[in-house]
This record gives sequence, C-alpha cells and structure tokens, in this order.
Amino acid sequence: MVPGMLSDSPKVPRQTLTQMLFAVFLRLVAVGCIWFALQYWAMLTGFSFGGKGRFDLLPSAWKAAYTALAVLFPVAAVGLWLLVSWGPVVWVIAAATEIAMHEVYPSIFGINRLLVFTHIAVAVVFILFRLVIFVQQRKQAKAVRTDSP
Repeated sequence: MVPGMLSDSPKVPRQTLTQMLFAVFLRLVAVGCIWFALQYWAMLTGFSFGGKGRFDLLPSAWKAAYTALAVLFPVAAVGLWLLVSWGPVVWVIAAATEIAMHEVYPSIFGINRLLVFTHIAVAVVFILFRLVIFVQQRKQAKAVRTDSP
C-alpha cells in the first residue's frame, strides 16, 4: 500500500462485544428461519406428513398461510444473515403471521404454544439487544463530544 493513501482511509469504529453477539444472534435466527422455510416447503411439496400436507390437499386458509410463510421465512433468513435492516422486519411479519395462526385462529390451525413462545422470546431478546446497543451508542456519543459540560 502507498503510505499517503492510509491517511485518506475512513476510520471505522470497532464493534463492541454486544454488537458482535447481536450479529451472531441474528445469524442464529436466520438459521432458524431456514429451518422453518424447509419445513413449510417440505410439507407443501408432499415430502412430509406422508404427502398429506401437499398444497393441493390443504384447505384454503392453510394454502394462504403456508404459502406466505414458505416465502417469508427464506427472505427473512437472507435479510437476517446479511445483517440488513429489512431482515428483522420480514421476520416480524412471518412470526406475527404464525402467532396469529395459532393464537387468533386455533380452530383452523391448532394450538402451538411452543412456537408462539419461541417467537416471543426471540423478539424479547432482539429488543434487549437493541436497547443495550442504543445505550452504549449514547454513552459513546456523549463521551466523544467536546462541548459537553
């Protein structure tokens, strides 16, 4: 490298431990989303439940919900893995859809408390991470300011 170019390079602040753990957490959620997506696709294509969950055999409500989730979960997984801002948004839409399926319409989709609890637990951990990162960034911004009293 040319020594004169080094001074022109932007200085990127190092990530905190919390930010690195948050990235690992998001990637673990992405792996979970891929798992859910594979389950939905396996069911819709007839590879699971002995072919009884194939798309052509499902009631209309199940067709709509399972098809949407089969698309939403892989998209959420990509967004979460790449650590982009729309990844958690798509995950929230998919998780809210599953929670609504099992809590609002249990007569159609059945009750799955473990799935609902898992989605809520992931959301709580996400919010806690974001709060800690927010507080850390505020402290850092306050410590860097030269005009603070």
